[in-house]
Amino acid sequence: MPDSSRFSLPPVPAVLLAIISVQGGAAIAKGLFPVVGAAGTASLRIGLSALLLLVAVRPRLGQLRAAQWRAVVPYGLALGAMNFLFYCALARVPLGLGVTLEFVGPLLVALAGSRRWLDVLWAVLAGAGIALIAPWGGHGIDVVGMLFALAAGGCWAVYIVLGSRVAEVLPGNEAVAVGLLFASLAVLPFGLADGQLAHLTPRLLALGGALALLASALPFTLEMQALKRLPTRTFSILMSLEPAAAALCGWLFLRERLTPGQWLAVLLVMAASAGATLTARRAQAAVGGE
Repeated sequence: MPDSSRFSLPPVPAVLLAIISVQGGAAIAKGLFPVVGAAGTASLRIGLSALLLLVAVRPRLGQLRAAQWRAVVPYGLALGAMNFLFYCALARVPLGLGVTLEFVGPLLVALAGSRRWLDVLWAVLAGAGIALIAPWGGHGIDVVGMLFALAAGGCWAVYIVLGSRVAEVLPGNEAVAVGLLFASLAVLPFGLADGQLAHLTPRLLALGGALALLASALPFTLEMQALKRLPTRTFSILMSLEPAAAALCGWLFLRERLTPGQWLAVLLVMAASAGATLTARRAQAAVGGE
């Protein structure tokens, strides 16, 4: 077997490439919406990602204990709901704004239970960002799309909490592979009910494979590679760049242009996410060390 370390990237470029890969995959997904719809696209991405990881990881499903099933099944359902709702949002709002609104979920997890004044500042920054996006005059950004994105963020928060529980009972690769299996079982009925998967062609299937690779398999591999050599705090702060990367990919690949106020909203949510991550890690280090 060849030495995979020869193909490894330094950790920071690996994280940045993972971010670009995910958002480039989202741009491909939006291109599939007119043909197979948001539900069909989510089914393609999650289903093909599950197949890729099940073949690569080969989890021993018959040997999983009851406690492992209880942890991984809700984790997979949350993963499926998060992706499905996010694609429903992308069908209605620009990529950059959809990712920005979705980021509220992990931000709430970072701020949960905190009573420090500095964390109030991060919450205010995020709230100001959402207020800048909101269509107060009844025009502009689709309200239903915003609600889908915020719901996806809520599922992301649940996914983070459940993911930490799964990590205690299953190895990372196996947890994701089995989780994606249940995520596909949750989303596929919506894709089939929509009826648009019947329009699949070999070209569309190839695009679905590229989507699964870019949005799941490649970034997951790069992130796992980076986490082995990068402090968690640094990794989390780098991930706060996702809304800006999404806005740039939307502009480059989809011709989605944000207004100055919307760009300011993206920057505010990014600052809130990075700030909450930084101060949370410092607080943990002060109490018990990292």
